[in-house]
Amino acid sequence: MLVYQDLLTGDELLSDSFPYKEIENGVLWEVEGKWVVQGAVDVNIGANPSAEGGDEDEGVDDQTIKVVDIVDTFRLQEQPAFDKKQFVAYIKKYIKTLTPKLEDDKKEEFKKGIEGATKFLLGKLKDLQFFVGESMHDDGSLVFAYYKDGATDPTFLYFGHGLKEIKC
Repeated sequence: MLVYQDLLTGDELLSDSFPYKEIENGVLWEVEGKWVVQGAVDVNIGANPSAEGGDEDEGVDDQTIKVVDIVDTFRLQEQPAFDKKQFVAYIKKYIKTLTPKLEDDKKEEFKKGIEGATKFLLGKLKDLQFFVGESMHDDGSLVFAYYKDGATDPTFLYFGHGLKEIKC
């Protein structure tokens, strides 16, 4: 199994259980999330509770919740939305922080593609949700989520250069 950690914070943000597609010259990774139901599962074991003196409600908590698989699996923390000025300031800081940690060939690739990726994200800014890793570190990578036209499940966007592959 491969896990992808944030290069800046070490937070686990993704794994190979969630296939990605490279977009914007490989600077962004696109991953499809899914809404899933968590909580108690109704299991029919073939018993008849009324015939066996069982009560219908024996104090079992049948609470179920709907969560997005990627958010739940990697304990992503939602952040307040950014306006254009805040987003551009974040991107500038992110480039400055991430670039020194990249290998030389990846630096050039990142520098060439980040402008297009930023424009792509700015075009969707009002539709994006923002997430950070579990540590909620200020300097970490953001994970973006949005709903494609007509989609019921969110699509997540990652900065591919900001992820480090770890074999588990």
